[in-house]
Formats: sequence, C-alpha cells, structure tokens
Amino acid sequence: MTLVKLENGKAETAAEGFAQVLNRSDAEMCRSMIYEQGRDIARHQDLSEKTGIKVCFAHPHSPWKRGINEKINGLLRQYLPKREDLSGYSQDDLDDLAANFNARPRKSLGWKAPSELFLPREAFDFKKHWSATINFVALGA
Repeated sequence: MTLVKLENGKAETAAEGFAQVLNRSDAEMCRSMIYEQGRDIARHQDLSEKTGIKVCFAHPHSPWKRGINEKINGLLRQYLPKREDLSGYSQDDLDDLAANFNARPRKSLGWKAPSELFLPREAFDFKKHWSATINFVALGA
C-alpha cells in the first residue's frame, strides 16, 4: 500500500501526487491501480503516462467485487479514522504509516506481510521492525 499526501482533491493534484510517490517504487511492484469512480482521478491518463501503471475502475455500488480493497480500507481506518483531519500528516508520516501497515501479517497472504512478499529481501528487515512488539524466540523464528 502506498499513501499520498495531496494538497487538494483536484484531478491534476491527484495525478501528480500519485505519480511522484509511485515512481519511487519498482515498476514491477505496482502494475495497476483500482479506483472508485470520482472526479479526483479524471486525469488517470496522465497518471498512466507518468508511471506506466494501468488505472482500472471499480464497478460503482459493488463493493463485493473488490473485497481485498474494502478489507484494506477497513484496516486503514484503524490508523486514519473517518472524518479525521489529515492535514497534519506529512508525506514522511504517511510513508511511515504505510510501512507499518505493509509490515502487518495478513491471513490472505499466508500470515506473511506484504513487505515480506513484495520487497527485495534486503529492503525490509521484518524482525528488526517488529522486535519491540513480538518475541521471536517464542515464535521459533
């Protein structure tokens, strides 16, 4: 998951902000994005040109067709509750939040974290990240 700080909800701002953050990642890691219908992604062609990422659109009023996306949104609400003022978060804050979120093991991934599966082995030290929270000796790791 990647989070992007946007100054406003304009389509140009969304396309530029997503392009800037997504271009920091390996292109093979993100081949497509699924977006809900909304005016903030009206410039999706610009985003695709700048990143090479295909933008797909979810069917309106059909959340069951994008269950994983809905699950991630629900998990994200534990960190960013609805109606919370997000203006106090910097891009670095959002990057840290995304790193923590991506280090969280998921049942759908066989109890592995996205960062374990999708980042190069040397890019993320799972044990170091969670050492303050988890006793790895007890887990047999």
